Amino acid sequence: MSREIFPERSLGIDFIFSEGGFGLGTFYRHNITNTLSFFTDLSFSEGKDSREVEYVTYWGETYTPGKKNRIFLVPLNFGLQQRLFEGVITDNLRPYINFGIGPSMVVTTPYEREFFNSFSKAQARYTLGGYVGLGANFGLDKSSLLGINLRYYEIRFFDEGVESLDGIYQKSLGGFFFTINLGIMY
Repeated sequence: MSREIFPERSLGIDFIFSEGGFGLGTFYRHNITNTLSFFTDLSFSEGKDSREVEYVTYWGETYTPGKKNRIFLVPLNFGLQQRLFEGVITDNLRPYINFGIGPSMVVTTPYEREFFNSFSKAQARYTLGGYVGLGANFGLDKSSLLGINLRYYEIRFFDEGVESLDGIYQKSLGGFFFTINLGIMY
């Protein structure tokens, strides 16, 4: 089986889905070897407390009893991605494992205010976070990149954390995130 040589760099966007909601991100990867890559990624997604229960009124409005703040996660990660099974399976399926670590900004906005208006009262907190993941890139096209990644994020505070529900603070945010990667290779 002949081995495909893919371009050294890739740049793209991530569509992120989690228990907390939907998010967007961007990434840059650079190959160190044929199977090991360095990457950096930046994303923006919603976070929730697992105890939150959302209700829908008769008129279709949603509300969460006791919710104090909306939480948004903005991690900047630097990490490594290791391709698995090169030469064992075909190059149009390129599975990998990855991990990243870096600074994370956690933004809270008051829940009692309208969504966009609440950003005028936003507060940012900074901490450390990271993830481990398992994913795969698909296809033999050497100009575009399509992939998926299942990640487990951990963003941890070393103090009381952020208030999500009234009087309840979260010291640990994150969980499982499913990511679709779309990009270009060059």
